[in-house]
Amino acid sequence: MIKNILFDLDGTLLPMDMEKFTQGYFKRLVMKAAPRGYEPEKLIKSVWAGTAAMVKNNGGITNEEAFWNKFSEIYGKEKAGADKPMFDEYYRKEFSGVREDCGFDPAAAETVKTLKEKGFALVLATNPIFPAAATESRVEWAGLDKNDFLLYTTYENSHYCKPNPKYYEEILARLNMNAEECLMVGNDVEEDMIAEALGMKVFLLTDCLLNKENRDISVYPHGGFSELLEFIADNTKF
Repeated sequence: MIKNILFDLDGTLLPMDMEKFTQGYFKRLVMKAAPRGYEPEKLIKSVWAGTAAMVKNNGGITNEEAFWNKFSEIYGKEKAGADKPMFDEYYRKEFSGVREDCGFDPAAAETVKTLKEKGFALVLATNPIFPAAATESRVEWAGLDKNDFLLYTTYENSHYCKPNPKYYEEILARLNMNAEECLMVGNDVEEDMIAEALGMKVFLLTDCLLNKENRDISVYPHGGFSELLEFIADNTKF
């Protein structure tokens, strides 16, 4: 029986076109970093390289350390260390402008509220490639509160990324949850539905579907928020 529900954030609780979001994100980051001597194309490639390092992280260090180790390889430890406060400030300030590149669906917050009132334990299982400040902002843009969740994954508190199953295993271990009592809800076939391999139930939210490998989604329970609530009701005493 489902007791715990894990939600993805981007494209799930927070509607978005990933390409538009990424463009808005980099546009503001480039402007922020330019006075410190960062050339736009190199900076963007470096952030992607740091992201790739996080995705490859094998658990020995945090994703934050994986990112900054790679960034330091490119720009040097001294410059990376000196400029990290500037990048941290970006996520606290200028990043808020990226909100205009995201959508909003009131059904997301309504669904979370309903499930919380019903007593489900909720986890925000968003790919931990962002600092906490950026994750907390996106939670607010979705009309939610970070305290709605027992845990929200960030690059500071995580040692793996999706689609590595160990990302989900780390959440289960941290919260002492059984996979068989969990439901993973997300919009990305590759990154979110992999949780099924651990024994979790899964639900594919199709409003902002990501299906890079064009897999057959009929094998997964899927639909919008109303179908999600029906699925949960069918699998609990909800």
